[in-house]
Amino acid sequence: MNWLKNFVRPRFPSVFRDHDDTPDNLWQSCKQCGEMIFHRDLALLQQVCPGCDHHMRVGARERFTQLFDDGAFEKIDVPDVPHDPLKFKDQKRYADRLRDARSKTGDRDAVQVALGTIQGRKSVIAVQDFQFMGGSLGMAAGEAVVTAGQTALENNAPLIMIAAAGGARMQEGILSLMQMPRTTVIVQQLRERGLPYIVVLTDPTTGGVTASYGMLGDIQIAEPGALIGFAGPRVIQDTIKEKLPEGFQRAEYLLEHGMIDMVVHRHKLPETLGRVLGLLMGRPAPETQTA
Repeated sequence: MNWLKNFVRPRFPSVFRDHDDTPDNLWQSCKQCGEMIFHRDLALLQQVCPGCDHHMRVGARERFTQLFDDGAFEKIDVPDVPHDPLKFKDQKRYADRLRDARSKTGDRDAVQVALGTIQGRKSVIAVQDFQFMGGSLGMAAGEAVVTAGQTALENNAPLIMIAAAGGARMQEGILSLMQMPRTTVIVQQLRERGLPYIVVLTDPTTGGVTASYGMLGDIQIAEPGALIGFAGPRVIQDTIKEKLPEGFQRAEYLLEHGMIDMVVHRHKLPETLGRVLGLLMGRPAPETQTA
């Protein structure tokens, strides 16, 4: 509008605003196909692109709302851990990275835990949020997974792990790697009690998470197109000096090669979890009333 004001002097300055007041997050572009989607429509579609069916990343609270009956759940507090024991600094102080991630997500760390019901069954869900420093596994995230397992044991309930991570949190050094055996132990305790442990692998799930609790589920589920592996495909290809197969490390490739049990669309995940829990816990899922 600035060029117009050079010729026509506005009587009402508010008509010719120098700044656009429209929020910049009303529309979101699909990274897969480029389609522009209105944010409310995307929320109704559970962050799944209507054009190409690409499953976008989802935060913890949104996951809880999608999976628990009627979107009702009780958030479980996770004990505090030392936040920056190594006083780590690279291009940026680790303490500053934590502060920025907390401001961005509204959460204390990458893994959040909640208790609710799935098709009438009391269940515990732990969600790993990739938006929080790439979902990296550090002391706080490890403590959250252990807390989720302990909550499941206390309530005699199954544990569902929604995994999304780029690996261990390098800023915590060996303390982050220590979370791999810690989380493995709590999964074993669930197994000894006969409580189901179900893992839902989302895009991406890599590194130390796939080397520990991410691949220890009684049932391994993945969302369509999710990247799942230890090292990334580019690292592998550069190491072995060979071209990798089409779709390597994607959910469908892993299903075809026996690494996971099923690939489930996000819209069908609550129903699928209900059926799986009914199978593993030895009783049918409660029938839902239809109008």
